[in-house]
Amino acid sequence: MARLAVDGVPDAFDVAAPGYDLLVGANPGYHRELRRSATALRIAHGGAGRRLLDLGCGTGASTAALLSVARRAEIIGVDASAGMLDRAARKPWPDNVSFVHARAEELTACGPFDGIFAAYLIRNLADPDPVLATIRGLLKPGARFVAHEYSVRDSLASTVLWTAVCGGVIIPAGVVVTRSPRLYTYLWRSVLSFDGVRGLRNRLRRNGFTGVRVLPAAGWQRGILHTFVGEA
Repeated sequence: MARLAVDGVPDAFDVAAPGYDLLVGANPGYHRELRRSATALRIAHGGAGRRLLDLGCGTGASTAALLSVARRAEIIGVDASAGMLDRAARKPWPDNVSFVHARAEELTACGPFDGIFAAYLIRNLADPDPVLATIRGLLKPGARFVAHEYSVRDSLASTVLWTAVCGGVIIPAGVVVTRSPRLYTYLWRSVLSFDGVRGLRNRLRRNGFTGVRVLPAAGWQRGILHTFVGEA
């Protein structure tokens, strides 16, 4: 993840890294929804000759989603958590996938890209606007940015469901696996305080993205998880 809104949370990602895949794998539809969002990049011909960035790649679940829709593309996964990135790098990957330990703000000179994917990243940024401007500058003209993100602020029903799931499942499971509620309590609170769907859509527009649209998730995450798509 890039810089987080609460001091010390990047360290919490490092601590949680060993059990992270186990916890997200228990979420029905987690990997399916990542793949659905990755398809919104609309990478043709299996990604042949294309260069893609997975920003905030974590332990590599989003990287695998990208690879499923663009097996022939060059895919670069970037994350600021050394612990999460170490977990990602240990997995078997083809030669066209690589990983870099860096913050989003440090990537100004590594473009251009034919598509950028960011799963659960924007909400964790202390100041999203400069990073979104950086992302916009890293894209080739007409290329897409896809943000796969939780957003419940516009819906009371979604807010109530999110709080119930966090209190009844996510936080207790996180305590069992990591022996600390820290990261998963932060997750719950960060989603509640993050932009609503309209707010994030407008934020993307303010930072130069065009054709911005929002796609809903399926299953229990509908109304909670969204795919935001914008073009350079």
